[in-house]
Formats: sequence, structure tokens, C-alpha cells
Amino acid sequence: MTAEPTNFERAFAARPDVYAAWQQLNGAIKASMDLRRYELATLAAASRLRSSYCCLAHGSVLLERFGEPVVEIARDRRNAGLDEVDVAVMDLAERVVDDAASIGDAGLQPLRELGLSEEEIMDVVLAAAARCFFAKTLEALGVLPDASYRDLPAEVRDALVVGRPIADA
Repeated sequence: MTAEPTNFERAFAARPDVYAAWQQLNGAIKASMDLRRYELATLAAASRLRSSYCCLAHGSVLLERFGEPVVEIARDRRNAGLDEVDVAVMDLAERVVDDAASIGDAGLQPLRELGLSEEEIMDVVLAAAARCFFAKTLEALGVLPDASYRDLPAEVRDALVVGRPIADA
């Protein structure tokens, strides 16, 4: 039995070639990146983009796979028990969304001082930039997060629904 397609899979049905390219790009980004770091960067970018779908998807991974305090991270990451590197990664992801052109060498230096390599910094930038493509595509097409996200605890849903509401069915 095949699983019911997600709302985002339905949205890309008209352009399966683009969806396949997205999967390849996203897979390449994730392949060289620590998954938890990828999820934190992606959650920060998705939140800034006001993408409920992406926040719910990546917040769920952080909660279920890593046991992260997603509600606290979504509301105030600086007081959610994250370390300096995690906060800096999320800050960089937000800056990529907000104004990538304003990020220069000086803006990346704090991440270097925290021990991130040039490749690790690039990975965060790539994760955030790729999230812009995916989230903006879903938002422009009016795609609602899957109804299955209604199964999350109310507090988690409330923290991660930052834009469009969860679909009813």
C-alpha cells in the first residue's frame, strides 16, 4: 500500500522534474551536514519565511528524532538550552533569509571563532538558501501543511504554525 501523497508532493505534480531536482539538491546539502544542525538551520529559515509547512516538518524532526525542546526553540532559542554554535547557526540562517547581501566576511567570523569550518558555514548558507526556494514555492502556490500535523501536541502546533494554517483534511 502506498502512502497518500503530501500536499507539497501534490503541488509539484505538474513539475515532477523540478521536484526531482529539489530532492537531489536538498539531498546533496544534507549529505555533508550534521542532520541536527541542518534541522536547526532549516527551522530558523522556515520561521523567518513564515512557512508553517516547513516549520512543522523540521520542528517535528527536531522533536521526534533529537528530543529538542522545539516550542522553546521556536519562541526564544537563546533561552532554550542551545549552545552558542546552535544559536549562531540559526542566526546565520535567518540572515540569509533576511538579507544575504549584507553578510560579509565579518558576519561569518563569529562562526569561525566558534569552530565552524568554511564548509560547515557554507552548508548552513546552502540549507537556508534552499529553504527559501522550497518555502516560497509552497507559499506562492497556497499549499497548506498536511492535516496529519494536527496530531502534534497543541503547544507544538501553536509554536510552529507561523503562516498558513494546517489543512483540515
